[in-house]
Amino acid sequence: MNHLDLKALLSIKNTLTEVSPTKHFFSTWNLTATDPCSSFSGVTCFLDRVTILSLGTDSLLLAGSLPSSISQLTELTQLILSPGIVTGSIPPQLARLTKLRVISLPNNRFTGTIPSTFSSLTYLHTLDLSNNQLAGSIPPSLTELPQLKVLILASNSLTGLLPGNVYSPLIHLDLKNNQLTGPLPWSMPSSLRYLSLSQNRMWGPLPNGLESLSELEFLDLSMNHFVGPIPAQLFFRPTLSSLLLQRNNLSGGLPKGPNDNGASIGSSSYGQGSIVDLSHNSLSGELSTVFDGVESLFLNNNRLMGRVPDEYVKSVCRGSTRTLYLQHNYFTGIPLEAGTVLPDTASLCLSYNCMEPPAMLMTCPTSAGEQLSRPAVQCSVFNKSSSNRG
Repeated sequence: MNHLDLKALLSIKNTLTEVSPTKHFFSTWNLTATDPCSSFSGVTCFLDRVTILSLGTDSLLLAGSLPSSISQLTELTQLILSPGIVTGSIPPQLARLTKLRVISLPNNRFTGTIPSTFSSLTYLHTLDLSNNQLAGSIPPSLTELPQLKVLILASNSLTGLLPGNVYSPLIHLDLKNNQLTGPLPWSMPSSLRYLSLSQNRMWGPLPNGLESLSELEFLDLSMNHFVGPIPAQLFFRPTLSSLLLQRNNLSGGLPKGPNDNGASIGSSSYGQGSIVDLSHNSLSGELSTVFDGVESLFLNNNRLMGRVPDEYVKSVCRGSTRTLYLQHNYFTGIPLEAGTVLPDTASLCLSYNCMEPPAMLMTCPTSAGEQLSRPAVQCSVFNKSSSNRG
């Protein structure tokens, strides 16, 4: 092994400590080893240079800190740290390792900011710093890295706006559970398949730029302060199987589905494993058939009205839709015939609407409350206000 690499590894061993008093990750890191490349745990070499360094395991936790001397491993392509209790800041000197393709340091206790020096890592493919205690803003240069495909910064204490320009060819972007503010960027990489910004403090409308994300499979913008209508094209993405927009301030109606009278702008293709959660918003109007076939559908706690379309009843009865939560709206009826038997796997909740729900068929969460129907006066006032707006 290259002597500078060996020196760097020994420095790492000296600054990281093993949590378990009986199990030792570094027990194989023996100074007298004839070939550290083949005997050191977590070390992979090519031509006597360290190319992959994987520190710790799920059962061999590490504490301590990462030393700046790690930057002497100049042929390193992957730096992986298993979950543990490693503290301190992320060494900005990592940016000297210009061949790095993977930096994975999740589920530790790193503090400080994300090094802006990472802008020099032009070969970086994956950066996972999730579940740490990082603060400050996301360096704008991070989302301009030319080969970055996976960026996971979830569950930190990051603040500020999202970078306005996201030029990296990202496939997976996870920034949930931070303290980010401001609106969504108007333009996002069309390559995105997974986008989560849940549990932040973001606001503003959902931009039509979301409609251009033609590869999107998973979208979670829940628990923010977004307002206005939901871009209609989001409901007709053939790839999108998870649409999570709950607990915002979204308003407006739902587009017509393929089985509704009137023109539809596309056809939805929800199926097994699909989930749509638009609960706890201010969506209004009648429920269209746009969500026919969704396996788990949460539309509770909105301002939806009218009769529930027959398509949803059929979908629940045949087992395609397993969860249908429509409680706390203003629905006036549902076409459930007497004697209807639902599958054991079905969860149907219709309580607190402007109707007498089929209590024997319902399995509601405790949050739905014990009152089966809305007070008639609420329904009357709502219907009058809806008529006036119409």
